[in-house]
Amino acid sequence: MKFTKMHGCGNDYIYVNCFEETIIDFNETARKVSDRHFGIGSDGLIAICPSDVADCKMRMFNSDGSEGKMCGNAIRCVAKYVYDNKLVDKTTITVDTLSGIKTLILHVENDKVQSVVVDMGEPILNPEVIPMAIPNHAEPTAINVPIQIELDGQIYDYEITGISMGNPHGVVFVDDVHALDLEKIGPLFEHHPYFPDRVNTEFVHVIDRQNIDMRVWERGSGETLACGTGSCASVVACIVNGYTDDKVIVHLLGGDLEIEYDRAHNTVFMTGPATTICTGEIDV
Repeated sequence: MKFTKMHGCGNDYIYVNCFEETIIDFNETARKVSDRHFGIGSDGLIAICPSDVADCKMRMFNSDGSEGKMCGNAIRCVAKYVYDNKLVDKTTITVDTLSGIKTLILHVENDKVQSVVVDMGEPILNPEVIPMAIPNHAEPTAINVPIQIELDGQIYDYEITGISMGNPHGVVFVDDVHALDLEKIGPLFEHHPYFPDRVNTEFVHVIDRQNIDMRVWERGSGETLACGTGSCASVVACIVNGYTDDKVIVHLLGGDLEIEYDRAHNTVFMTGPATTICTGEIDV
C-alpha cells in the first residue's frame, strides 16, 4: 500500500489515496500503520476517497482503530494532498466528512499548498447533541459544568465546557498547561461518565484576549501535538466565557493555529499549515 505521511502542526497521520488504493480493514490498518515502534508511526490513518457530493471524502481513524467524524488538522492535509497531487485544480474545494461537507480555501505558493482556511461550521453547545450526560442538568448549554476526577485515591474538582465541532470536546481552563500530567488525567476525562461517546479534552490557559495556550488529550489517540477541532472548541469556550476576542491564536505544542468565530453566521474558521513529511509503501 502506497502512503504519504503528513502533519498539521505536528498532528501527524498516514494518508492513503483511495482513488487508487484499496483498504480491506480500515480499523486494523489504522492500528498497524500508527504504531510508532512496529509501524510507520502516526496519530492515525486518513483515507482520501471519492465522493458523489464533494471533491473528495475524508475518513479518519484514530491510532486505536476507532473511526472519528472530523479532524481539523487532517482535513488541511487532505486539501494539500489532493491539490499537490493534481486530484483537483482549484483553490476552493469541498471535502465530505462524517460531520458534514467542509469548504476549504487553499493558499498556494510555487504550485504547492502552504496553508489552508477551513470553514469548520457551527459550534454545538447543546449537551444532548455533544453528547454529554450530566445528572440534574437542565441548562441548554454545558458551560463550566463542575466535574470531579479521581486520581490516586483523591478527588479533584474542575469545571468543563462541552462543545461539539462535529466531535465531542470538553474544555478545561487551567493556570499552566505545561504542568499537567496528561498521561494520568487525560484518560480520566476521556472516559468520564459525562461523555457516553468519550471526549477530546482541551486544557487551556488564557494568555490575553488574542492568545491562548492549549494541550489536548484526544480520544483514541492520547496526547497529540495539535488538534484543529479542539482549537476551535477552545476558542468558542473562551468567547462564551468572556475571556477572549473573536479572533485568537492558539499556541499548541506543534505550532500555532488562527481561529476566528464569526458570531453573525455562527461559524468557526480555522487557518493553519499543512506539511508533507514523506511517501512510501508498506505491506498491510
